Amino acid sequence: MSKKITVAGIGGVGGYLAGMLADTYDEVSFIARGERKKSLEENGLVLHSEYHGEIIAHPKKVVERGDELGIQDYIFICVKNYSLKEVCKSLKGCVGERTVLIPVMNGADPGERVRKYIGKGIVVDSLIYILSYTKEDFSVVQKGNFADIKIGISNANEREKKAVEDVYQLLRGAKVDCVAAEDIEAEIWRKYIFNCAYNVLTAHYRENVGELRADAKKREEFRRLLQEAYDVGKAKGVHLEEEDIVRHQNRFENKLADDATSSLQRDVEAGKRNTELETFCGYIVRGGESSLGRCFAHGEILQDGFVSVYF
Repeated sequence: MSKKITVAGIGGVGGYLAGMLADTYDEVSFIARGERKKSLEENGLVLHSEYHGEIIAHPKKVVERGDELGIQDYIFICVKNYSLKEVCKSLKGCVGERTVLIPVMNGADPGERVRKYIGKGIVVDSLIYILSYTKEDFSVVQKGNFADIKIGISNANEREKKAVEDVYQLLRGAKVDCVAAEDIEAEIWRKYIFNCAYNVLTAHYRENVGELRADAKKREEFRRLLQEAYDVGKAKGVHLEEEDIVRHQNRFENKLADDATSSLQRDVEAGKRNTELETFCGYIVRGGESSLGRCFAHGEILQDGFVSVYF
């Protein structure tokens, strides 16, 4: 019997996974709204992938809410953090005790929040390294010769280990590069501390990477934001290494494209009231104040004028 798979959130990340999964498996449904839903129903999901080529994938169903579907075997949750609670509420009706939920999102704690909001099924934590976005025609663009997802569950029991293996096989079967991480918490935080500097600084100054790293003061500000997020993670007991800071600073100063921008910057510049500033900044400020007794670098950003518009 075919496994029933749902992807909630057909943006850059969700669109890539949805396209790869629906191109391989027969029972893949999408959750989308409005004109995007109409386009997916009429045209399928169009994926322009530099890694895999041109793909047009047709889902079994496109629905607005998860509770319009029956019980699913796998649910990939690829939404912005500010939408997660509402999305989880709509998913409860299609989650059974054996359903495996895979949040593929920004932030340090989406898996923890999914466990809290839904309260059943098995949650497999994940992170993804990918350059992807949606176009005005609702097609999805994936840039570069990489799109890597890491999955895992900390301190997993046998049932959870099997769920991780099943997700691994599901993704590999769809030609999605996947690794089962030994320490998924550390992997998530390694990506997260970079984003706490990268997303916050690009959005704060509304400048691309080339503009930021041309300014010595902004390079140092990036390092301070990076260090602070690292310190919060270490205080929480996450297995991070000093080398993570060195590698991320080098990536920012020497490896990223000059015209690189962040999702938070693009949302701020578009005037969106809902952004993931809370994910990349507010979470660190609260964590720093509770575990370190201070959080200066991110706290200064939060007190800046542009933040009040979006909080």
